[in-house]
Amino acid sequence: MSGFQINLNPLKEPLGFIKVLEWIASIFAFATCGGFKGQTEIQVNCPPAVTENKTVTATFGYPFRLNEASFQPPPGVNICDVNWKDYVLIGDYSSSAQFYVTFAVFVFLYCIAALLLYVGYTSLYLDSRKLPMIDFVVTLVATFLWLVSTSAWAKALTDIKIATGHNIIDELPPCKKKAVLCYFGSVTSMGSLNVSVMEFRYVAQTGVQWHDLGTLQPPPPGFK
Repeated sequence: MSGFQINLNPLKEPLGFIKVLEWIASIFAFATCGGFKGQTEIQVNCPPAVTENKTVTATFGYPFRLNEASFQPPPGVNICDVNWKDYVLIGDYSSSAQFYVTFAVFVFLYCIAALLLYVGYTSLYLDSRKLPMIDFVVTLVATFLWLVSTSAWAKALTDIKIATGHNIIDELPPCKKKAVLCYFGSVTSMGSLNVSVMEFRYVAQTGVQWHDLGTLQPPPPGFK
């Protein structure tokens, strides 16, 4: 077995460069999704007892078990004689979110191992018939599961936006009472989650295309 010797040339080739992109994308994916915290707000009043709008807030985040996110009124404030803590958002999207984050961590670890092989054991990789093929097969399987997890999370993200958007007014029992007037206030932007989904999927698809070229074809001159 060849000894460890650093060779950065593989990083200049598609095989190594795409792995770096996948590594960065996986970090961004589990960091943005796993670390997300948001809240949705509604404005409530019940004239003539309360004419000024009061804010009721529901805080949610990873793993997005919305059915555990209860509404919270301002401390010490009784809004329309309703115990808002008894009411929660609708939906449990933890399975899709956890699958997405867990697989992003797997991709992160696999990319580290692959890059270590490319950079530290270049000769061993090039001289072996099995390693490039194993690497290619693992990349194919990982990319398929990557796309599956991304699609599942994209669907869950769409449902989360609906569950935390203006539709909550129609679902909250207190807001259906004639004496209670509810208005949708705001919800935390989920732009970072959108970007992570699109980036994760694009890098995965690109990775298979370039890996096919970089692994199955004779290695380029600069690779050695």
